[in-house]
Amino acid sequence: MTASGDPVPGGGSASAFSGAIASALTSMVANLTIGKRGYTSVEGRMLEIIREMEGNIDFFVENIDRDAESYSLVMEAYKMPKESDDEAAVRSEAIQSAMKHASLVPMEVAEKGLGMMDTIIEVVHKGNRNAVTDGMVSIMACRAAIMGALLNVRINISGIKDRAFVAMLTEKCDRIERDATAKERSMLDWVKSNL
Repeated sequence: MTASGDPVPGGGSASAFSGAIASALTSMVANLTIGKRGYTSVEGRMLEIIREMEGNIDFFVENIDRDAESYSLVMEAYKMPKESDDEAAVRSEAIQSAMKHASLVPMEVAEKGLGMMDTIIEVVHKGNRNAVTDGMVSIMACRAAIMGALLNVRINISGIKDRAFVAMLTEKCDRIERDATAKERSMLDWVKSNL
């Protein structure tokens, strides 16, 4: 469906899908750690991480559709009649409301992804050394999910007139992007020196 000429599902849905992939890879590394010699001290934590990632997979998969649905509301609002002043005002308000909603959905994806990065880092550090690169692909997929979601937030807020709302989401975007980039970079540097 993404390869079609339709605007949805698009980059926002693909970002959520990347989050699901990151979650699945994290779970895989945790599973590959359980029952292996030398890792008995972390087995309990790995089981907790597997359960956490199951919830994250569900969240991200649900947001593949939520993102597409939220942008469909924007497109529907743009199709509303605008012949009279009253119709134009109702249409403008509907567009603004839909754009806000379409901004908040990918922001949730970005926030969930950033929150997951520390768990991925923990899995890479404590998990099965033979699966360290799988864990690193997970953190890169997670960063892709975050950055893609933030791009969707940024483009959606560009048409919003509520300056306080735009300022709040811009600050969040800047902080999350900075933190996610730093976490990925520190792990790439760590893995290069530990392989």
